[in-house]
Amino acid sequence: MGSFYQNGIVANLHDFSYGTSLKGNYTKIESDLMKFSKVNPMELILPCLFSEISGKALPKIIDEINKTKFLNHIVIGLDRADKNQYTEASNFFKNLKIPHSILWNDGPRLMELDIELKEKGLSPKEFGKGRNVWFCIGMTLARGRAESIALHDCDILTYEKSLLAKLFYPVANPVFNFQFCKGYYPRVADGKMNGRVSRLLVFPLLLAMEKTIGRSEYLDFMKSFRYPLAGEFSFRRNLLPRLRIPSDWGLEIGVLSEMQRNHASNRICQVDLAQKYDHKHQELSEDDENSGLSRMSIDITKALIRKLATQGNIFTLETFRSIKATYYRAALDMIDIYRSDAQMNDLNYDSHIEEKTVELFALNIMKAGETFFENPMETPFIPTWNRVLSAIPDFLDRLKLSVELDNAEQKKQR
Repeated sequence: MGSFYQNGIVANLHDFSYGTSLKGNYTKIESDLMKFSKVNPMELILPCLFSEISGKALPKIIDEINKTKFLNHIVIGLDRADKNQYTEASNFFKNLKIPHSILWNDGPRLMELDIELKEKGLSPKEFGKGRNVWFCIGMTLARGRAESIALHDCDILTYEKSLLAKLFYPVANPVFNFQFCKGYYPRVADGKMNGRVSRLLVFPLLLAMEKTIGRSEYLDFMKSFRYPLAGEFSFRRNLLPRLRIPSDWGLEIGVLSEMQRNHASNRICQVDLAQKYDHKHQELSEDDENSGLSRMSIDITKALIRKLATQGNIFTLETFRSIKATYYRAALDMIDIYRSDAQMNDLNYDSHIEEKTVELFALNIMKAGETFFENPMETPFIPTWNRVLSAIPDFLDRLKLSVELDNAEQKKQR
């Protein structure tokens, strides 16, 4: 029975209520979480863009979060917002019934702190989700109250409060041994398969790397995740001070790599978060390798290459050519499987577009390899918060104060 599947590396926590009479499961989970929260405070990190304030997803997410009873605090990272937009965002988030802090990442106070980090070579090298998440983690550590922290994106169109409860439960339950939890879900919506980067890049690329450079514990670990690019995960607090994350599109792969490096697999799990899931879709961007899925595919491939290199694997241009060729064949085989799967489920499936996507990803595997050779001294990760505090001991205190001053000024204007 497929729903019970375990591969013996990472625990799969299923939701057996789909299509059954087990509808009271959420009530039990929430009741437990309310008990846990008294001794195990829970905080949610929401990295968002200002543009998402007026989107379809975030207002519903806020409404669903307001229905929960176990959250202690929310840390919101706001990117790409000028002063007026920050005010608009603050007015939007006042609808939250749960105490929250907003990091105005583009504001003068936080930018001044970022300049200080740059002077010591500690600042994230580029703007993006990774940088936003990193500063939010810093704020969570500065507050010093949360024991369990969860993170999810702000573009989930099918968001329900049960998703958040199931994401927190494995790391908040004191009986469980899990330190880290990754979400997974089916990527089917509007009568078609989504999740192109996972389906058409990550899964066949992991197989190609295994065939080319040999089996490894790392590749086995990565292959055990049912949706490795899911943006939903949760941690116990002790993991955060020494967590290294990339600032580019390799964030999710980078986080999983850190978990494999630092923690036993029996402390890691993945949980079934939703029966359906849909979010904002990126363009393929065939003519622009600096945006969309094209940029994403390069960054993800670089993240995997770097990780394997740190484990002593030697890469040459010939190695990348072999990986590319092996990947291409594996991806085409998967397209045949996906076509059959789609037909069995009465889904639309365009083999031509799928193969065009695979051709682009194959090309980008070589580009990622060439970048790896051109920049052998590249430092892909943002420094850990432990390192920042070693260099600037009072930094988190000043980060917290800056956020609180920004938030207080907005409350005065209301």
